[in-house]
Amino acid sequence: MTHQGGWRATIEGVRTSASVRGKGVGTELIKWAIQRAEERGCHLVQLTTDKKRPDALRLYERLGFKATHEGLKLKI
Repeated sequence: MTHQGGWRATIEGVRTSASVRGKGVGTELIKWAIQRAEERGCHLVQLTTDKKRPDALRLYERLGFKATHEGLKLKI
């Protein structure tokens, strides 16, 4: 179930090699994923990122993502 219905795309586990960081590879990966989601009729793209990765957070914000929720995890 989703709030207000409709398809959502989820992006998880995005990492780039240290040798290509800062060269636009991450930006292109996320743009590609957003385009695929649009083509498939998704009305929302959501992702999570580790709070210990401020560079990743800045990348996502530059691409238009907004912080909307606080996530929780439980290791068992």
